[in-house]
Amino acid sequence: MDRIKILAEKAADRAGEIYRARLREAVIIMKKEFRSYFYTPIAYIVTTIFLVFTGFFFFKDFFYYNQSEMRNFFQLLPLMFTFVIPAVTMKLFSEEMHSGSIEILMTLPVTVLDVAVGKLLAATAFVGVMISPSLFYLATMIIAGSPDPGPVIGGYIGALFLGGAYASVGILASSFSRNQIISFITGWAACFFLWLIDKVVVFLPAGLGFVQYFGTDYHFQNIARGILDSRDIIYFLTIIAVSMLATSRVIEERR
Repeated sequence: MDRIKILAEKAADRAGEIYRARLREAVIIMKKEFRSYFYTPIAYIVTTIFLVFTGFFFFKDFFYYNQSEMRNFFQLLPLMFTFVIPAVTMKLFSEEMHSGSIEILMTLPVTVLDVAVGKLLAATAFVGVMISPSLFYLATMIIAGSPDPGPVIGGYIGALFLGGAYASVGILASSFSRNQIISFITGWAACFFLWLIDKVVVFLPAGLGFVQYFGTDYHFQNIARGILDSRDIIYFLTIIAVSMLATSRVIEERR
């Protein structure tokens, strides 16, 4: 029994070392990709467009309807993400394949999954940076009234999960083509479809009501109400895991 316990401990230590090594490689790639966003105008253009649209709808309700809440902001967020996140992710693999740098990257002591996860972390971190100026809306609400902290905190947590899920889908789309425009259209179509699923339930027979559970907006709005349900979190993590595995498979077949 002691020998089995020792072997089990060694196996666990080895697995931990491998995990930490893989994580270090993914973090290195994440830092490189995250910095690269700010070397091109796309980051600033996407962020500006996002803030202009969301700011317009927030302040329209704030001043015109005298509503001191962020409910409409979070209701609009999933649809806005279907456009801006594919624009953020469209270059992540397409540019690598177009320039030929993917070949150099694959010769490094990293796995394809390390690369995909690193790019996902960078894209999700950028989404966090992109939505951070919206905290100004929250500051405005706090000055003008007393917003319920639960939905606000849930909304931002849900935004990160939603951003990560859409980013993983966008990265998968980017792995299909060398053309960034095609990658953007493919990523947008996939994200828009995921957003649209629960909207078509009203046109379906009552027995097909379960279809709404496949929609991203359904799960995001649950979290945005301040309810952290494990089913919603598992849904987003499943999209991320499936997309990452599919991305690694696509890139492996292209090698």
